[in-house]
Amino acid sequence: MIHPDTELQFINNDIGHGVVATKFIPAGTITWVLDKLDRTFTKEEFLQMETLYQEILDTYTYRNSKGHYVLCWDHGRFVNHSFKSNCLTTAYDFEIAIRDIHPGEQLTDDYGYLNISEPFRPSDEGTKRKIVYPDDLPKYFKQWDKQIAAVFPKILQQKQPLASILSEETKKTIEEITSGNKQIASILENYYKENN
Repeated sequence: MIHPDTELQFINNDIGHGVVATKFIPAGTITWVLDKLDRTFTKEEFLQMETLYQEILDTYTYRNSKGHYVLCWDHGRFVNHSFKSNCLTTAYDFEIAIRDIHPGEQLTDDYGYLNISEPFRPSDEGTKRKIVYPDDLPKYFKQWDKQIAAVFPKILQQKQPLASILSEETKKTIEEITSGNKQIASILENYYKENN
């Protein structure tokens, strides 16, 4: 489930639609949580589908650490890529704002940690990286881990509209990490290597 203070907007002809903040979302806010309405498809289920459905899943899903295709039921599936993303996924089935997100600004992910199956060339943002590769997660996880660790302590300080759909186990883990009793798990735990 995507943060409630967002809406789907048309961005431009190249990008299509995107998820845009309607109110200020401060760093440390949980921006998305895997919930009971999201659908998960195994690779076998995917391969048995007609081409039309495979194309839809290729476009609108990410792959988890098991290689399953996860389709968000709400407009979370329209979050666009950015090499300068303002959200990052965690090892706990939720994403977090790694910097303040202002009204009118898109919520973005770096598709490098979404286990894409083919290289992807997004719009040029003037960054060193120009292409997203299937093996970006093991290349960049240390950088992403640092960004997550910098804002993770703010989770309990911010208003969290999505807190009610976090599992009790996840809530306990957040409390243990923020109190210093547990080390935060690496984003690398989300990595899926094809044919492993």
